[in-house]
Amino acid sequence: MTAFTLGEATALALGSFGGGTARRKPARSGGVHRTGAPVLRDSVEAGSFEEQFFAVPAKGETDRLLRMARAALDAGRRLKRAVRVEGRELSAAERAIAGMTAGAVRVYEELLTLARLNRGRVYPSYDHLAAATALGRATIARALHILEHAGFLVRQRRFQRVAGDGPGPRYEQTSNAYRPTLPQRLLAHLPRWLRPAPLPDDVVHQAALRAEEQATMRAQLTCCELAEVTVGGALGKVLAKLGARIDGQERESQNHPEPLLDSYFKKSAVADLAGRRRT
Repeated sequence: MTAFTLGEATALALGSFGGGTARRKPARSGGVHRTGAPVLRDSVEAGSFEEQFFAVPAKGETDRLLRMARAALDAGRRLKRAVRVEGRELSAAERAIAGMTAGAVRVYEELLTLARLNRGRVYPSYDHLAAATALGRATIARALHILEHAGFLVRQRRFQRVAGDGPGPRYEQTSNAYRPTLPQRLLAHLPRWLRPAPLPDDVVHQAALRAEEQATMRAQLTCCELAEVTVGGALGKVLAKLGARIDGQERESQNHPEPLLDSYFKKSAVADLAGRRRT
């Protein structure tokens, strides 16, 4: 099964309806769009996905994420010291922690502040981040890459339509959308007081029962119903159409098995006759 990023999946779904996502991607990142406007790869039209992308942070969640980022910065410094002194090799998660910088934590603090004030809707421009943090654009770009690689951040590129001369719509790149996240793979390398408390056994058992019931329910759904329930939105509509075709083919094969059997027996009879003639 081919895995798609959020940008690729949304682009495929909206492109099939003639929507706002560019159907043909540029040959390389930062290439020129077919309309003449620069649109970066994996970009999604602004206003078409934000409701599913953004999440309202819980009370105290942004402060906890900031403490985790600062603890990751301190842990990364200790790891880099261990590499210099002991010559030890770092795992992938440890390398992500060792890559944390003070600039990345400062940028993350500003993103978390925007998430708390704007109910999770975070899409600042580089100029806004530069003015708020007193850092250069190159430092901010490097900090966002570090945060995304470490798992503290999910980033989605966006573009918007603009008026232009001539037929057809025009597009231009706009600010990215950001969602702060909990880096699961880094929890084992952070102090214990920053890790979430384990769930009680009865809660884990109830969650397992609910998961089993949902799996049983989904197994009874048709392909069309499964796409509508699990995906939804524009992509769900596309998958539902494909599922409806598959369901139709399965019903046809179940309702009319005789032609398939007749064809099988006919091929077998022809093969037997051909074998007799050779002998």
